[in-house]
Amino acid sequence: MSLFLIIDILGTISFTISGVLTAVKKRMDLFGIFIIAFVTAVGGGTLRDMLIDAPVFWMDDLRFIYIIAGACVLAIIFRKKLGYFRKSLFLFDTIGIALYTVIGVEKGINTGFSPIICISLGVMSACFGGVIRDILCNEIPIIFRKEIYATACIAGAVTYFLLMNTPINNNFIVFISGGIVIAIRVLAVVFKLQLPSIYTTEEIEE
Repeated sequence: MSLFLIIDILGTISFTISGVLTAVKKRMDLFGIFIIAFVTAVGGGTLRDMLIDAPVFWMDDLRFIYIIAGACVLAIIFRKKLGYFRKSLFLFDTIGIALYTVIGVEKGINTGFSPIICISLGVMSACFGGVIRDILCNEIPIIFRKEIYATACIAGAVTYFLLMNTPINNNFIVFISGGIVIAIRVLAVVFKLQLPSIYTTEEIEE
């Protein structure tokens, strides 16, 4: 089993759990929980594969369907063991975007796209499952708020390209790039770092 397949599977599991926790928080039924978990896990990757005219990963490899179903069931059973929803959701969502950023960039490289397109594919893979999840749950997607989210993915993707021009082993590049995404996201939350807002206090109060 290749490193990138392992990363893809781990990212799928992380996003599945993230989707389950969001759906449970919204008090959805079992069908609703599975749908939210599914679109969170595959939404970004599906859009990525369609844009690069590649076989959609979960349709091409049915193992992902079984992994999502299994992770969904386990997350439902052990939802109380996962601790506070807010902290658990943040944890699994952050791991998911880190892993999927790397996968998206690597797929773009293998397809022969330019660096800017590869970075865009990495961000899309990481973020758009969460966008679909939040829209279905009647929330403003986190990527469209002031929180540092997509910015962390961009930083990780750029790091990937910069390190490719060094003698560092590719496996280490993967871990470093994913670590950058996680580190920026965690630091942004811990220190309450946000992107600049264009709105004045009066506009926000309105």
